[in-house]
Amino acid sequence: MIRLTKEEILLLHDQLVERYGGTRGIRDENLLDSALNAPFQGYGEYEFYPSVVQKAVRLCYGLVMNHPFHDGNKRIGAMALLITLDLNRLTLKTNSAELSEIILRLASGSIDSESLLRWVQDRLE
Repeated sequence: MIRLTKEEILLLHDQLVERYGGTRGIRDENLLDSALNAPFQGYGEYEFYPSVVQKAVRLCYGLVMNHPFHDGNKRIGAMALLITLDLNRLTLKTNSAELSEIILRLASGSIDSESLLRWVQDRLE
């Protein structure tokens, strides 16, 4: 699996802030590290998130819900999801309005990570 590095996430976040506005910078580096490492957790040989899709969704969830950045947590979560899928040759068939809506629902707590996973799985090409 091809995964985004911390440096790539930081660069992507800066680019998103540059393009869409907001405040640059990390609010809590430990929460950022947690979001980046959570998709790869396991116990012994058992992976909690064995598929690329599960890992991509868990990364998105962690970036959105951990709020590691001062601003743009929903944007970086959505972009990390899309890029992780793309890097691993998976395409999410959606549009920006639909993606924004599901990410807003995630951030508000009206859906959980399992709901996001089902939403993504239903839209993979």
